[in-house]
Amino acid sequence: MVSLLLAIIYLSFVSLGLPDSLVGSGWPVMYPELGVPVSFAGLLTSIIAAGTIASSLVSERVTHRFGTGCVTVVSVLLTALALLGFSVCRRFWLMCLIAVPYGLGAGAIDAALNNYVALHYNSRQMSWLHCFWGVGTSISPYIMSYALGSNLGWAGGYRIVGLIQLAITLVLFLSLPLWKGRASSGPAAAGEKVKPLGLVQSFQLPGAACVFIAFFCYCGIEYTAGLWATSYLNLYHGVDEQTAASCASLFYLGITAGRFVTGFIADRFGDRNMIRMGLLVIVCGCVIVALPINAALLPMAGIIIIGLGCAPVYPAFIHATPALFGAQNSQAIIGIQMACAYVGSLLLPPLFGLLGEHITMALYPFFIAFFVLLSYAMQSILYRKRRA
Repeated sequence: MVSLLLAIIYLSFVSLGLPDSLVGSGWPVMYPELGVPVSFAGLLTSIIAAGTIASSLVSERVTHRFGTGCVTVVSVLLTALALLGFSVCRRFWLMCLIAVPYGLGAGAIDAALNNYVALHYNSRQMSWLHCFWGVGTSISPYIMSYALGSNLGWAGGYRIVGLIQLAITLVLFLSLPLWKGRASSGPAAAGEKVKPLGLVQSFQLPGAACVFIAFFCYCGIEYTAGLWATSYLNLYHGVDEQTAASCASLFYLGITAGRFVTGFIADRFGDRNMIRMGLLVIVCGCVIVALPINAALLPMAGIIIIGLGCAPVYPAFIHATPALFGAQNSQAIIGIQMACAYVGSLLLPPLFGLLGEHITMALYPFFIAFFVLLSYAMQSILYRKRRA
């Protein structure tokens, strides 16, 4: 039963990643049909992110009341219905309305599943599960490409992924008895009534602000590195568009492959060392990218190394949370971590975009390195405070 539940959780992580890359892969065809400027993709993704932040912040109360299994089923159902809603939309304002439940579903499942895995499974499983999130994000663009090539249009791409999500919802619904078989650790497992921690109380925990800042920095790093890699290689190093785009895709493949590989060593080295090693590898990648050498292969290799460095950081931060803050507080802390992650991904990429446009794209590796070092400093202070 435990192995079957783990397989269900792996499927849930694939489901979590499936919708994440659909907007970007379909937008070049979508925006002319919707009659909006190309920049409106940012508005749509911002609405989704706002819903995700909101549901992440209330995830503790919702999960305490309904349980991880029910939250997972309802969240995947919400994203499935939203994707099917997108497939019949021909008005942008209606798509913006549908984006609200889209984001709410994504944030709730993200926080609930990550906390459940952090409580019940080891670092290896956490790393591999996030690798499967990468599998989900990698599949969606191929589905959209198939739909566009088969004359199904972008709506057909959303419809296919929506139907896949509905099928996963059915599997998750049938698996609900398996979730009840594993109670949470801590006071809840002893039969005590656990009161939700709340936002203010969460920030008052020693080291909590540090982990929130570290998470904000790391997720901003990941999204900035991925979003601007192609533009940096093309505009600053003169790499042709097609080669630069393929290198950017290798950044994401580096994260996915890196999480698979680090799963074999995560338990041996521990969460703290995995975080440190990942951040240091990112800095090494930044140094390689910043070297004043004209050869295009060097910055391209550096960007791939940045992706490999990103691989262990997010899963290790999440997995360390129950040990650092206690099982009874982990859902609240992870919910806020998810919210900080999405705030970082919303703010830092456009901030670098402004710097790159008005100053120089050469700032790309230095911008990333600055926030890596800030994240490193915050996690060092965090461990010092929790040890005290």
